[in-house]
Amino acid sequence: MTLPTPELHTARLRLRPFTDADAPPLYALHSSANVLRYWDSPPWTEPVRAQRFIATCRTIEGEGTGARVAVDRVSDGAFIGWCGLTSWNPDFRSASLGYVFDAAAWGHGYATETAHAVLRWAFDTLDLNRVQAETDTRNVASARVLQKLGFVREGTLREDCVVNGDVSDSWVFGLLRREWHPTAGR
Repeated sequence: MTLPTPELHTARLRLRPFTDADAPPLYALHSSANVLRYWDSPPWTEPVRAQRFIATCRTIEGEGTGARVAVDRVSDGAFIGWCGLTSWNPDFRSASLGYVFDAAAWGHGYATETAHAVLRWAFDTLDLNRVQAETDTRNVASARVLQKLGFVREGTLREDCVVNGDVSDSWVFGLLRREWHPTAGR
């Protein structure tokens, strides 16, 4: 079953399916050690990784296991990051939320605004019951984004990742449909 990647809009952002033209800015985003300092894989060192990421976006959509959207700022059309749902399970009505934004976009509420739009689609269109997210325990800013959206910290995965050579813990957050407030985090 195909899960069509949505085209969503907010007052400041356009969320859309990835295109091949997104490879250069996507590579720039994922090759930044600063942006990925809490990510569970190292920064990209080869531009072909961006093309593989875009191909994977198409694959998970075609398999019906997820959807990722590129995020553009409406004011200037700049690509500022991405957000997506993966591990979509229609039987359990659940999925995992993830996002990455360029450092220049941090502190402007874009991650919260984007994730809010994706969550609205997840609960209203996909009829999800649960969305899960994980973040490195050192990534306090990402934890704040999730809490603004109504996610509840459910636990800690101890030493579950190696980030830049350091063993790290991750927090697990969950948001249930009955706890979702469409006005939260906007």
